[in-house]
Amino acid sequence: MGADCTYSVLAVEIVAVWRDLRVAGVRRVGNADPYFNLTRSQFMDSIVRAVDVGSGNTKFVTGVAGAEIRCAMFPSIAYPSSRDTPTWPVTERRKTVCIPVGPLFYEVGPDVGLAADTFRAKQLHDEYTESPEYMALLRGALSMMKVPHIDLLVVGLPVALLALKKAALEKAMVGTHQVGGGRAITVHKALAVAQPQGALVHFAAEHEKMATIGNEQSLVIDPGSRTFDWLVCRGMRLVQKQSSSINRGMSDVLRLLAAEISKDIGTPYRDYDAIDLGLRTGKAPIIFQKPYDMKRHLPLAESVAQQAVSTMRQWIETPESLQNIVLVGGGAFLFKKAVKAAFPKHRIHEVKEPLFANVRGFQLAGQNFAATAMAARERAQGDAA
Repeated sequence: MGADCTYSVLAVEIVAVWRDLRVAGVRRVGNADPYFNLTRSQFMDSIVRAVDVGSGNTKFVTGVAGAEIRCAMFPSIAYPSSRDTPTWPVTERRKTVCIPVGPLFYEVGPDVGLAADTFRAKQLHDEYTESPEYMALLRGALSMMKVPHIDLLVVGLPVALLALKKAALEKAMVGTHQVGGGRAITVHKALAVAQPQGALVHFAAEHEKMATIGNEQSLVIDPGSRTFDWLVCRGMRLVQKQSSSINRGMSDVLRLLAAEISKDIGTPYRDYDAIDLGLRTGKAPIIFQKPYDMKRHLPLAESVAQQAVSTMRQWIETPESLQNIVLVGGGAFLFKKAVKAAFPKHRIHEVKEPLFANVRGFQLAGQNFAATAMAARERAQGDAA
């Protein structure tokens, strides 16, 4: 982990120091780099994959084709059972897998809503990564990748938990994972990074800033389901004292609005998915067979975003020095107004498919690490010869 490493993609080489997985800077090289040509074919034989197990959705990389990183996701709900999933008729078959973890089986996947009962517990706490539900979701993602093994798996953690949970999570990821149906996938090495750090790598690649971002100061803001994360970086080096996360995400918004709707209709209302869809699309949820207008509750939803952004703003020492402010994550659409109000003189950058920004950045970082680790071994062998 202390070794220097070099990463070549599209004739841009990132010179990185992977001490605590913090990237130091960038430089441009030509296509004729002989060492890149030497290691390229070997790197392509390695299987690198990334998973971002969030409290709302589990995002994962399904494949890489050139510069394209293909992703998929499913709800972060793991429905427990004491036995494996029975064989369903073709007409009732659903897109889920049944994952053994400890004494139980957990059904996970895109159609998990068809398996779960009306009580849908989510792991909204700091020990989430140590729960059997987290492992079931992680293994469900591995199962859906359709790979025989993984040489390097990259996963993410909230900024505030990185130092505390990093080593234990990496250890838990390495080894053989039962992924249902009698299949097993072995992970040979794992890396855990701060979730918004992946987004910064993805932003730099998408906006063709790999050659310049090493000299810039950036703020990455990632409102997720459970946590609101922010990361201040010089180049791609984490400024720890200005980076953190708080438990103030989209789940707080949904619970708050559900409570208000419950008061309004006179009965408990917990269809968080309908509320979330209504916020994202503007389409009114159907309650008691009628469209329910949520517009009057929007100021309440925006107040959660304002609280989170206000807390973050207190950590930022020199906002005038920020050259990039990047907003990603599943809650970006709701938090954008509060972010712009906090930084009125800055341009707020966004990326395509912000929900996948972290996991795509994880994949790039993993490819970086795998390619340069091979390069280090080849150099050592060459020196020995």
